[in-house]
Amino acid sequence: MIMTRVKVSFAPSIRRLPSYLIIIRQALQNGESYISGTVIAQELNLEPIQVRKDLAITGIIGKPKKGYPVAALVAAIEHFLGWDKVHKAVVVGAGNLGFALAGYREFKLHGLEVIATFDIDRDKLGAIVHGVPVLPLEDLSAFVRDNGVEVAILTVPGPVAQDAADRLVEGDIKAIWNFTDHKLDTPSGVVVHREDLSSGYALLSVMIRNQRGREA
Repeated sequence: MIMTRVKVSFAPSIRRLPSYLIIIRQALQNGESYISGTVIAQELNLEPIQVRKDLAITGIIGKPKKGYPVAALVAAIEHFLGWDKVHKAVVVGAGNLGFALAGYREFKLHGLEVIATFDIDRDKLGAIVHGVPVLPLEDLSAFVRDNGVEVAILTVPGPVAQDAADRLVEGDIKAIWNFTDHKLDTPSGVVVHREDLSSGYALLSVMIRNQRGREA
């Protein structure tokens, strides 16, 4: 189960917008001026009415028989998602997952700039991984505060997750993306989103089972 401090009624629509954006950006690269909700729906095996409802939350309005202006639609989605602004981020936990997320190039394209990784392992401190330094955990609060960091990606073991979150709160963090199995206790002013990778795998497993059933 994905857990978040903020209840968003259109969360499913928000999750679909990045997939729409890939298709719309491709249309922009192809020199197309307009794209219809039907075209987007066909690419993603969705209903056109669902696509139009999802795009409506960005505030953009399509034109009858023409669709949406491509460049304006890209800008509208990026603005709604907050991807047209730079958000400084840190990764807390310099393990395999932490390093992978710190080096994920798509983040920077979407305005999320990871500027440091933190860990307690002295053997890792001072290393530069994906252009990002590994710093001691005891410096976390001051670093977050002094560098205007808004987002923390938390990948530490569950038993130490709350301690790491407390340090982030002390540094006035705005949001925590929680990849641990621990439910965090944070002030109401801190947005927390728990990313449960098992939920994604559960969906994939069911899709595989259903596909096998159709092929049988």
